[in-house]
Amino acid sequence: MGCCFLLHDGNQSVMIDAGLFGEPVFIRRLFRRLGLTPRSLQAILLTHGHLDHAGNLAWLKQWSSATVYAHTHEQAHVDGTYPYQGINRWCGRLEAAGRTVFGTRPALIDQCLTDRQMLPFWGGLEVIHLPGHTLGHCGFYSARHRLLFSGDMFGSYFFNTHKPPAILNSAPELFPESAAKIRQLKPRWMVPCHFDVLDGNRHRRRFAKLYGFDDWEAINSTHELHCDGRSDV
Repeated sequence: MGCCFLLHDGNQSVMIDAGLFGEPVFIRRLFRRLGLTPRSLQAILLTHGHLDHAGNLAWLKQWSSATVYAHTHEQAHVDGTYPYQGINRWCGRLEAAGRTVFGTRPALIDQCLTDRQMLPFWGGLEVIHLPGHTLGHCGFYSARHRLLFSGDMFGSYFFNTHKPPAILNSAPELFPESAAKIRQLKPRWMVPCHFDVLDGNRHRRRFAKLYGFDDWEAINSTHELHCDGRSDV
């Protein structure tokens, strides 16, 4: 239902999000398979502090001694002290129950992220502040790969591509502005944290349709064909 990502480059690596209950088994297994040690993890980057993304943060930080990077607004989510209002109180109740069931511990954010900040991991990752789901929600963009890890801007499934449910969104009025920022960025591939198959092209197309954009990659391909004089699409 949710994914965290291990990006490795030689004997160094970085995690995007830390997952929820059960992930430590898979994280350890993946490190062994890639020949990595816990100390090879340079950083843990949080898209945001909801329990399904930061539930294992305290364990992962202790296991690896990696530095935690996140937007300053996310510390309250990680701590379980965010003051949810209105319908969002249900998110707080669900997370409180989850913390009790899973024994989740808070962890300190070591480095606070800012919009357009460049991080020296995986060939360079740019912080893209995308508030809406939470106030400090961020994506991470690799210009080298034209790949955006878009966090919880949307869930991408063949049976239902959707924005996060209303009870989970702290600032839903900011979604359009964040979506427009992604449209301006024009990533070739998008990988959300909740999806069915790992297909960055498919997720980009679904995102564009969900937010009412034309698929910018399709437009670029058509323009290139016109310029080359090979086809009229």
